[in-house]
Amino acid sequence: MNPLLPDNGIRLSRRRFVTGLAAGGAALAAGRLLAAPAEAVSTPELTGERFALRIGYQRVNFTGVERLATTINGSLPGPVLHWREGDRLRLRVTNQLAEDTSLHWHGIVLPAAMDGVPGMSFHGIKPGESFDYAFEVRQSGTYWYHSHSGFQEQTGHYGALVIHPRAPDPFACERDHVVMLSDWSDEDPAQVHAKLKKLSHYYNFGERTVGDLWCDIQAKGVAQTWRERAMWNRMRMSDSDISDVSGYTYTYLMNGQPPAVGWTGLFRPGERVRLRFINAAAMTYFDVRIPGLKMRVIAADGQPVEPVTVDDFRIGVAETYDVIVEPAGDTAYALFAQAIDRSGYALGTLTPDLGLKAALPTMDPRPVLSHADMGMGGGEHPGHAGAGAADAAADGGMDHSSMDHSTTNNATLDHAAMGHGAPAMGSGAAGYGSSTPVRHGATEYGPQVDARAEPSGYRLDDPGVGLRDHQSRYGRRVLTYADLRHRYGTPDPREPEREIQLHLTGNMARYMWSLDGIRFADAEPLLLRLGERLRITLVNDTMMHHPIHLHGMWSDLETGDGARIPRKHTVSVPPGARVSYLVTADAPGNWAYHCHLLYHMAGMMREVRVAAGDA
Repeated sequence: MNPLLPDNGIRLSRRRFVTGLAAGGAALAAGRLLAAPAEAVSTPELTGERFALRIGYQRVNFTGVERLATTINGSLPGPVLHWREGDRLRLRVTNQLAEDTSLHWHGIVLPAAMDGVPGMSFHGIKPGESFDYAFEVRQSGTYWYHSHSGFQEQTGHYGALVIHPRAPDPFACERDHVVMLSDWSDEDPAQVHAKLKKLSHYYNFGERTVGDLWCDIQAKGVAQTWRERAMWNRMRMSDSDISDVSGYTYTYLMNGQPPAVGWTGLFRPGERVRLRFINAAAMTYFDVRIPGLKMRVIAADGQPVEPVTVDDFRIGVAETYDVIVEPAGDTAYALFAQAIDRSGYALGTLTPDLGLKAALPTMDPRPVLSHADMGMGGGEHPGHAGAGAADAAADGGMDHSSMDHSTTNNATLDHAAMGHGAPAMGSGAAGYGSSTPVRHGATEYGPQVDARAEPSGYRLDDPGVGLRDHQSRYGRRVLTYADLRHRYGTPDPREPEREIQLHLTGNMARYMWSLDGIRFADAEPLLLRLGERLRITLVNDTMMHHPIHLHGMWSDLETGDGARIPRKHTVSVPPGARVSYLVTADAPGNWAYHCHLLYHMAGMMREVRVAAGDA
């Protein structure tokens, strides 16, 4: 048996493997083994205006068993690329794989032809061929890059981007570290997806037990417990279904290091340390904390925000957060990133001395979904007032499932005549969210959809399932979207000309994902008029978090302050909630718009076309 193709791992047919060797040469066979269980390997860093990146195969060992990964320049993660705002870049990407590949520059504003999405903005990169990306850097901050081909992102095809500003950085620090989080499986990702299609909760080992039932009866009584269990049974869902894929198959990595090894970042006494957190996972949300250190959040998705000091933050798939910490000179600190379902964690150490190690933090309790997480009880979680209350009033507490929406077109809601009274969340004024009631179109009543949240409210000040009691129980402040304020003011203060309401939909039993109940293969493109300002309202009718990424344009998140709307490239929508953001359609061309959970992406996606003329 070929040692590069270990049994029961990620495997290629002999024909494809030979083709890959022909494309990439014999360097693979001589390549070093990455991340053996007791060995730390540092991530390379590249600087300049010209870059040569090679996509190829590499042996890795994160669990004690060798597997085959997809790597960039032989590294997992790929090299940290340092760019400078205003520079004109040229990046030659060479495919040494046995299949097509691509590179997407996540969150980067650039021409559509350089965006790197096969079938939408270019044709992809064939085996043995190269593609030259060329564009001017028009922003600064922390971003990342990854494959947009098949499941390559799951097998290691990603890396970090650090873009240095031309002007002096107001948050310049003495030490600067990238902290890239990801999830790795020894299973072939195609097998993972196939298992989910057959049994959507295959990887959920946190299901409720008879013991949990007895505890519920003692705490709530038989009648309430029966009602709650009946509700979940009617929806054919589980209140423990937090993540589709868990630590049962995943090993969680920090800068390519498994917890058994751990990543180490050094600092000198008295230094301020900037940590650039990037969630490059395929499917995992992480809850991040550094016991003993406060974190001052200064940027979200590469864009500057008014500093806010927190103890914990949740980072959705594809999001980035920059934080500043000020560690004491004689102490080591654990960088602890728990998977949202508490099935595992990524681990690192911030230390002034390689001989100092931090104690392993205690894992928080496993979260359990509530009725409020499915949009019940007025659209807000108990104890978090404000947005949800406004939405409940707007929706009138209606049961939308009994209404006839056969004529509703969610993609073309007329928002031109909406009222703009005193600013309040849900008022419709720029920065304050949509005043349009939630409407379910006829396409949501079919085999692609098995649940609809009623009604869906804004819960931007809700820390989220598993984090809500951290302040009262542990004295730990948790970052929420409501805390984010743009440091320099709303970039485009115009009122939106129209609104697009999109529903994030799915059928968990069949593991099918869609928008408005329509899978990507059957969907018409969303048409935007070049230069227009519009609002997109996302309504999550599922019990899963969905990180939604619009390529090519910023998503200006409406958090309740019209003067300080924060810019993001990826917006996380909690279960049973809605989120609104404003978009300036200033990027002509065809763009991808999708959920960034890798196994959802094929269905929960749209093509967005931006062109002059009527939308």
